[in-house]
Amino acid sequence: MSDSVAGVEVRRRRWALRAGLAGLGAVVATLVFAVPASAHVKVSGTDAVQAGSGVVTFRVPTESATASTTGLQITFPANTPFTSVDTQPKAGWTATVEKKPLAHPVPGEDGSTITQYVSQVDFKATSPASAIPPGQFDMFNLSVGPFPKASTVSFGALQTYSDGTTVNWDEQSADGTTEPAHPAPVLNLSPAGSGTSAAGVSMAGMTTGTTGQESSSGSSWTGIAGLVLGIVALVISAAALALALTRRRTTAGS
Repeated sequence: MSDSVAGVEVRRRRWALRAGLAGLGAVVATLVFAVPASAHVKVSGTDAVQAGSGVVTFRVPTESATASTTGLQITFPANTPFTSVDTQPKAGWTATVEKKPLAHPVPGEDGSTITQYVSQVDFKATSPASAIPPGQFDMFNLSVGPFPKASTVSFGALQTYSDGTTVNWDEQSADGTTEPAHPAPVLNLSPAGSGTSAAGVSMAGMTTGTTGQESSSGSSWTGIAGLVLGIVALVISAAALALALTRRRTTAGS
């Protein structure tokens, strides 16, 4: 092999080596930074129908690598007030419901007048053993009503960690498409009169994907698909890098 041809071959293999390293770095960065971004406080509800009542579930992951989640404070919207909120007993946690006066009292189903709405529900771990450790998540269920006559309803969620730090999940997207750093939990509502199954699950929401549960599931599968593609790309990049290194060693040995 002439010196000129050998030089071209060496440069080609160096380029392949750099390309393999660049691809590997890009994939690693994508996996490291893209995956944790989906681990936010979210809300879903299989029987969330406009003007109706049902159970909503707040999914709370611990994103900290060193501290556990010890508290969750859920703030309800004042412009679309919920007048009824019941907490589900949860072992190792206490729940405190706070109410505020309604600007305009509304009639109740039993003929009474409702003068207050639920402003916050505060969950707190009773001991370190009950807290949510790093890398894990837990669920918090509430029976609420009535849902507003809107397609979505947004909540606020203040997450407290064992080291005293807090994360306020209350940000809204500026353009409607870009997710902010700490997005507020948003619940999708099925249209009123869409019908429910015997189990209380909105059939319209199940078929059209309009419920919060379906939306959350779709997002989860999208994230999993992205992760799988990222892993495949990582394997390909690693194989290209190994091939380039092998050829380089062969050339050096020659």
